[in-house]
Amino acid sequence: MAENGTKKLALIASKGTLDWAYPPFILASAAASMDWDVGIFFTFYGLPLLKKEINAKVSPLGNPAMPMKMPFGGEGLQKVNWPIPNLLMANLPGFEDAATALMKKLFKSKNVATIEELREMCVEMDVKLIGCQMTMDVFGFTKEDFIEEAEIGGAAAFLSYAADANITLFI
Repeated sequence: MAENGTKKLALIASKGTLDWAYPPFILASAAASMDWDVGIFFTFYGLPLLKKEINAKVSPLGNPAMPMKMPFGGEGLQKVNWPIPNLLMANLPGFEDAATALMKKLFKSKNVATIEELREMCVEMDVKLIGCQMTMDVFGFTKEDFIEEAEIGGAAAFLSYAADANITLFI
């Protein structure tokens, strides 16, 4: 628990695709709304989620559990699960962009907040956003690439934060 007796959540965000960007921000904003102390450590491919502009895409290739449902049309059409072979996804130019657009449209039709909106909620609720220094160095990012609310720290900084967390999750 935090020093003041508040519950504490520590998350590690290691993926930055559209579908993997939602869990850390949803969990963080939910916990923060329950007055928990929350921190997210962004590392490897999760680090771009701290960039000023988020350009997260969904990658259906190699994700057989991903349903391709239509966010438009009649109710019957929207319920159809469109199985699309990996061979088609890998060789069809623009498929990732189309899948991303369809997923964003589906989320919007279901009134799901955008990644940017969820991140802004986290900022407003004082969620600690820690960018991994080593990942920044490896991928050539600078502090100026990220939102001003992002802190920069190494593994030790996150471990210091997470040491007394009630829940720690790797996403």
